[in-house]
Amino acid sequence: MEVTMRTFMHPALAVLCLAATGITVSAAPNNGARQFRYSTTVEKERPQLNEATKRLIQAYRRNPSEENEKALRIQIGKNYDAVLAKKKAKLEELKRTARHDFKIKEMEDIVNELIQNREQRITQSLKRFTDPRLRPGARQTADGYLPVLGAAQNVSIAYAPVTNAEYAKFVKATGAKAPGDWKNNSMPADKANHPVVNVSFSDAQAYCNWLSKNDKNVRYRLPTEIEWELAAGHMPKDADFNCGENDGTTPVNAYSKTLSACGAIDMWGNVWEWTATNRRNNTKAIKGGSWKSPRTSCRTEQKDEARKASVRYADVGFRVVREK
Repeated sequence: MEVTMRTFMHPALAVLCLAATGITVSAAPNNGARQFRYSTTVEKERPQLNEATKRLIQAYRRNPSEENEKALRIQIGKNYDAVLAKKKAKLEELKRTARHDFKIKEMEDIVNELIQNREQRITQSLKRFTDPRLRPGARQTADGYLPVLGAAQNVSIAYAPVTNAEYAKFVKATGAKAPGDWKNNSMPADKANHPVVNVSFSDAQAYCNWLSKNDKNVRYRLPTEIEWELAAGHMPKDADFNCGENDGTTPVNAYSKTLSACGAIDMWGNVWEWTATNRRNNTKAIKGGSWKSPRTSCRTEQKDEARKASVRYADVGFRVVREK
């Protein structure tokens, strides 16, 4: 189902408002990519932004008062609870009809996550809707970075994960240890535009520090888990990406028609991405799933994955945040 917007809102702004909810608005599958066999527990279609919500967004933009913000938050909560009710109904249906227990478990996990993180997810949507950068053109990039609606005003995120070609420049300039899958410290010639993997959290930090050193006006770093989630938004069922289809990574632009909430590519599947958020026992949260992950593990809301910061993994890369 294609998302349609009514005429009272500027068309470009309407698309942005959908993106602010975390809905992917241009996720047509690549003609050259084999379509993934979707899980039945992930959304079947992209939800529409209802008229009440659009009116309240416009009201807030005209007058960003506490009263208008409160009204918008209440409406977002109503929308959220309607989705939750559908998920609960689907869970009960699966309990009656599912032939395999894993289908029930998948939906139980989704429902529990929706309940547990209700306030956080409503707040994230509210931050996106009320961000002054929510305007036509916000999801287009001229310099490789996109504003993260809902995050600090000076925060933008890279359009794509760091590629082998980009990381090779860092290795050459600094003498840093090459990723483990590079032979003789040389980047695989046929994977220049693939996301770099086999880099630890510390390696990723060193890369960011190198970028910062070469650009005195800005700071580069890894995103926090919340910043990553704000940038990604909700993953709809028709999002097309490298998950369970290929035996390894694909170029970062192989599924470029699937855009995140902020307009970035390759945020789901292909490689997990390091974040700066701490977990237990010197681990860091990773987001987005990888080429060998179950599709449900690629969901933005998945919070169970973490890896040891000092270890290099064949399915973990990273993406950079810029602070101006």
